[in-house]
Amino acid sequence: MRLAVQLALAMIAAAGSVHAAETSQPVVLKAAYLFDSKSGTLSNGGTVVVEGNKIKAIGAGSVPANAKVIDLGDATLLPGFIDAHTHITSEIQADYYKGFHTDMYRFAPEQSHYAAVYAKRTLEAGFTTIRNLGAGEFVDVGLRNAVNVDVTPGPTILTAVHAIGSTGGHCDQGPFPPDRVAPLGVMDGVCNGADECRTAVRYQLKWGADVIKICSSGGVLSEADPVDVPQLTPAELTAIVSETHAWKRKVAAHSHGDLAARQAVEAGVDSIEHGSFLTDETLKLMKAKGTYLVPTRLAVYWVNQMADKYPPAIAAKARATLTEHEKVFRKALQLGVPIALGTDSGVSPHGMNAKEFALLVDIGMQPAAALISGTRESAKLLGIGNEVGTLEAGKLADIVAVKGNVLANIASTEKPVFVMKHGHVVVQP
Repeated sequence: MRLAVQLALAMIAAAGSVHAAETSQPVVLKAAYLFDSKSGTLSNGGTVVVEGNKIKAIGAGSVPANAKVIDLGDATLLPGFIDAHTHITSEIQADYYKGFHTDMYRFAPEQSHYAAVYAKRTLEAGFTTIRNLGAGEFVDVGLRNAVNVDVTPGPTILTAVHAIGSTGGHCDQGPFPPDRVAPLGVMDGVCNGADECRTAVRYQLKWGADVIKICSSGGVLSEADPVDVPQLTPAELTAIVSETHAWKRKVAAHSHGDLAARQAVEAGVDSIEHGSFLTDETLKLMKAKGTYLVPTRLAVYWVNQMADKYPPAIAAKARATLTEHEKVFRKALQLGVPIALGTDSGVSPHGMNAKEFALLVDIGMQPAAALISGTRESAKLLGIGNEVGTLEAGKLADIVAVKGNVLANIASTEKPVFVMKHGHVVVQP
């Protein structure tokens, strides 16, 4: 018996050492161009050396003799893309009433299978990290944990668990008959008064929130609330932000309306999501405090594409947002407000996240700046800039390649030819 156990252990150790030898072989990625998201410049002849799950070196001078070489030819190497605003566990369909509430009619284990599909699509689209801003029934927590231990493929996920807002607001559910659908409470993120809002934060942190998401104003895709009305008081905002920051987490504030956004910025939130109707005064305050704008232009674009299929109240809000959102974004660029890329995917189909790059360029951003917003700046906002966001030795090997010169054709980001996450090849020619 003892001998058999020893032999078994020896075989396991040998198998492990063989596997380690296989996975520890250095990989060299070569392409015609390399985008440096620290400086925003494109260099000719890009080479990245990967060992294990990290970048070993940048440049052809450090290529190990035993390395596996992947030559991508006429392509640009970039850091893995980072989406700072997603809803990875759900996806709105064309039929608003059927599609928007479909998730409610599924059991959480069933919904988790859909979430896994969305996560795989997102990763294969080149997004190696995402921030998920709100989900129900802990499907997001389960998905994040499953991805972390390689049970299912997907990007690295920082998630908010339940989004936090007031009764009847954008973070609450629809006005369903309370005898048919149980109203949401503090544990679900619906709170009224500073003490309840502080408790709501603590619940989300208890269940594993990496970030806290709040609804400080109304929303486009909710029927009952005006899009620009503040939905949390200054006292409630202060309680949420102070509690979250005490736990060394960050706060993302959904806000279309100006007053709601300004109150959130004054309370110390780390980012304003959407920001459709912000005034110069609020944008200047954001610049002064270092508050990020996550514009989610893809969501604005998509709901306008679909507006004719939405209820009239939602369609009207969507159309009112389109032009004003562009004006605000151009002013934010002019003033130097920090910008991180986010798509609000789930509103649009998962996997088309990279369209955000071209949409940002369409409304005034330079291609290099758009790429920086979806790499270095998103990493800074998420608090993980020491791990990802740039191609540097010692950082995680999250790497994407797209066809040709990416600065000459920003839309090439929408069809990556190569994706690597943590040193593991996900997409390859």
